[in-house]
Amino acid sequence: MNERRQQERVTVNHEFQTIADFISEYVSDISRTGIFIRSDDPLPIGTRVDLRFSIIVDDFETIEGIGEVVRVIPPGGSEPPGMGVAFTELTDASRALVDRLLAQHG
Repeated sequence: MNERRQQERVTVNHEFQTIADFISEYVSDISRTGIFIRSDDPLPIGTRVDLRFSIIVDDFETIEGIGEVVRVIPPGGSEPPGMGVAFTELTDASRALVDRLLAQHG
């Protein structure tokens, strides 16, 4: 078993009523390769996270997969605090949903 699979993962699970809520309240940047999650208590770089974001697009839909924290902005600076998480695994449906979000709010 490789070292990455032995590391524990932290679960990030949130529900949002609309795409606009998802973007304005929690995410300041999303791309095909990752997401910046606003947080006053960001996880350390290298932390693997189980991602699950539920939003209402046309119906109740979920972005889910696995990511890794690659950047941290601590609280107290000039930028909003949070963490950049690179997607390491996304379901096909999640990848398609990210593409739709980018097309709608690009």
